[in-house]
Amino acid sequence: MSENEVKNGADNQYSANSIQVLEGLEAVRKRPSMYIGDVGERGLHHLVYEVVDNSIDEALAGYCTHIEVTINEDNSITVKDNGRGIPTGMHEKEHRSALEVVLTVLHAGGKFSKDSYKVSGGLHGVGVSCVNALSDYLKAEIHREGKVFVQEYSKGKPTTQVNVTGDADDTGTIVTFHPDAEIFTVTTIYKYDTLAARLRELAYLNKGISLSLTDKRELIKDLDEDGKEIEKYRNDVFYSKDGLKEFVDYLDAGAEKLIETPICLETDKIIPIEVALQYNTGFSEKIYSYVNNINTIEGGTHLQGFKMGLTRTLKSYADKNGMLAKLKFELAADDFREGLTAVVSVKVAEPQFEGQTKTKLGNGEVVSAVSQATAAALEAYLEENPKEAKAIVDKVILAATARHAARKAREMVQRKTVMAGAGMPGKLADCSERDPEKCEIFLVEGDSAGGTAKQGRDRFTQAILPLRGKILNVEKAMDHRVFESEEIRNIYTALGVTVGTEEDSKALNLSKLRYHKVIIMTDADVDGSHIATLILTFFFRYMFDLIRNGYVYLATPPLYLVKKGKEEIYCWTEEQRKEATMKLGKGSDKGVNVQRYKGLGEMSDEQLWSTTMDPDRRLLRQITIDNAAEAERTFSMLMGDDVPPRREFIEQNAHYANIDA
Repeated sequence: MSENEVKNGADNQYSANSIQVLEGLEAVRKRPSMYIGDVGERGLHHLVYEVVDNSIDEALAGYCTHIEVTINEDNSITVKDNGRGIPTGMHEKEHRSALEVVLTVLHAGGKFSKDSYKVSGGLHGVGVSCVNALSDYLKAEIHREGKVFVQEYSKGKPTTQVNVTGDADDTGTIVTFHPDAEIFTVTTIYKYDTLAARLRELAYLNKGISLSLTDKRELIKDLDEDGKEIEKYRNDVFYSKDGLKEFVDYLDAGAEKLIETPICLETDKIIPIEVALQYNTGFSEKIYSYVNNINTIEGGTHLQGFKMGLTRTLKSYADKNGMLAKLKFELAADDFREGLTAVVSVKVAEPQFEGQTKTKLGNGEVVSAVSQATAAALEAYLEENPKEAKAIVDKVILAATARHAARKAREMVQRKTVMAGAGMPGKLADCSERDPEKCEIFLVEGDSAGGTAKQGRDRFTQAILPLRGKILNVEKAMDHRVFESEEIRNIYTALGVTVGTEEDSKALNLSKLRYHKVIIMTDADVDGSHIATLILTFFFRYMFDLIRNGYVYLATPPLYLVKKGKEEIYCWTEEQRKEATMKLGKGSDKGVNVQRYKGLGEMSDEQLWSTTMDPDRRLLRQITIDNAAEAERTFSMLMGDDVPPRREFIEQNAHYANIDA
């Protein structure tokens, strides 16, 4: 059967009457954050993901192979696929085009009809209608039934009828939209790298589907077939033949592998399950779980099943082969996952998520399905690869030994933490307020800058903790080395958080967190950036819940002070410096003095307060994780042991860097 015959046959089931209406759309513009998370940069990019997810759902149903995303010159987005095309016929209940129903009514779509989609990510049906509501312009172009149908909208309301504008010899949907600046007041500028990371992830999770990203705002230089230099739009095509196997290789690019090839399984006996796992010589556990392409950052029953299957099978194999005979203590579940990188992906027809955020799967039947599939595949691998099996078990035993060594160091941190004020680090200048929501702590580079910050701060709500030099790179250190580090112990103690348990050294209890703003404040130079990166690596690996809850920030001290006479302007960018110079010099730089700040210690306490610490005037950057898998790979690559991937990254991104003279 040809592709067109398959598509035409599907239309018998996927018609205007497949679109089921649940309720209206008005609330989206009034409370957009309820539907897309926020109205900042994350929510802006989420609009694109919602439209792409519709195309991915077509691919999961077997009717789409190519998806093209374009950032246009005016910063609008176009998403094109070669699926069946949204139905355009008259909807019996609504007495208008099904296309208009899909784009203007909340909870309307083919996702609610089991005949149209067996598996879908956007099960709440709010995706494309929300995008329409939050765009000042949207155009839907449908290629279907040999015709091209077009309808335009503004702020969720149609501005034209559904018009036939020509003939079509293909099928598919093309959606072009421009985000409404009245809603997205922070920014309406899309970031290429953010969109690329999500499309790359989708390509790995859906092997055989081609996703492309083109940026018409940026021309880059390239070579044509004859070797001549040409200019073209920035473009990437994401395609994976082997799916999760390639995903794990990508995530583990900066690590030294313990086994040469990832262990993979794929089954659809009960539910479609895909798993790929790889062990490396590092100390971090990196497991990413997905349900219908949704990254379930809080895990759920599929992740629970994977961990159960992994632990049970490895322990059984080690016991059966007498590999634990000399071990004097029991293994913990955590030991089996040290140095593990894994991706677990399941496709569930009717997933039960915890809320609209879809971050935790609750389907009970998934536990045993994933556990059994993981156990069967891993057992077969271990029996067929005894050399690799021994390397994995040896790694588990090493992890257990290190865990016991870390317990004493962790207990030392814990004792200091629970002693409240009496156990606070000597260098901590605490604040007098005790309500964590009103308190903030600055982690400051060095005693000199720490002294200035202590003099300039608001003593009621702002605490200062100076850090000596560069803290330990936790990416290269075992747990007990981390907990033995004085600077890291001081951070734990000052924050007041519980360190973790023997079973899970990374678990955090935030119930006694003393500050709801943890602000990293370092010099505006290369060394300062390195120190900030080391601290962020520590938070990412050992205090991820701080980042997840939005408690971690970067301070942004100014780079320049531009002065002429008694007039002075602080500048945070090179562009601001040039503008300030021209402004004070009235068109020239004559008589204008520019001071470049390379260290916080160069400022007076009044300057540091007014530019960097005053809540009414400072610029704080909140640390968020939009794509955990991409963040994982970046930390591993930049902070890990493997040099070649880091060198390649530097070579590719060197032209973006600002190097101090």
